[in-house]
Amino acid sequence: MLWAISRVAAPKFAEMREEILQPHVDYLKSQKDILVLSGGTTSDDGKKFIGSLLIVNVGSRAEAQAFVDADPFMKAGMFKNVTITGMRKGQWNRAAVDGA
Repeated sequence: MLWAISRVAAPKFAEMREEILQPHVDYLKSQKDILVLSGGTTSDDGKKFIGSLLIVNVGSRAEAQAFVDADPFMKAGMFKNVTITGMRKGQWNRAAVDGA
């Protein structure tokens, strides 16, 4: 099942990002078998980081939560809010993503 994970950055995110970025990226790469999509969310002008959105393909909410909990960004307390929501696959348009 697909799970959408929305995370809102904590106030200390910007100051801690560089220190934790490589372990976070390494973790996401290690999860390529379940990670469908991941990316930062921003203000409308793209200048301010707001949080992140991830979509994973796992069998249960507990597995989605375990994925979130193991992320070095989460372990460092870099998000103040996390929402995990089950979702159905609807449309997928790879061409619309290219160049985004």
